Amino acid sequence: MFAVRVQPRASRSGVAGELDGALKIRLAAPPVDGEANEELIRVLAKLFDMPRAQIAIASGQTSKNKLIHIAGMSADKAGEILQSVLGA
Repeated sequence: MFAVRVQPRASRSGVAGELDGALKIRLAAPPVDGEANEELIRVLAKLFDMPRAQIAIASGQTSKNKLIHIAGMSADKAGEILQSVLGA
């Protein structure tokens, strides 16, 4: 699991860096009716090249701060991907 901080209603969706030890992700979707959460899962699925069904929001459904769980991926592999994204 890893921490994510989302910024809904951004001009476009994507990874925006790191903030206080959490991955910061901008989301174009508004935080209404779960649209931002769905957009977050879509962005993470593309980032990790995983099916959306394997990505879950473990906590923080209604918060900007969320914990994300990715099934079928080791913590080491997820860490490598995050480091490559943040290092770029």
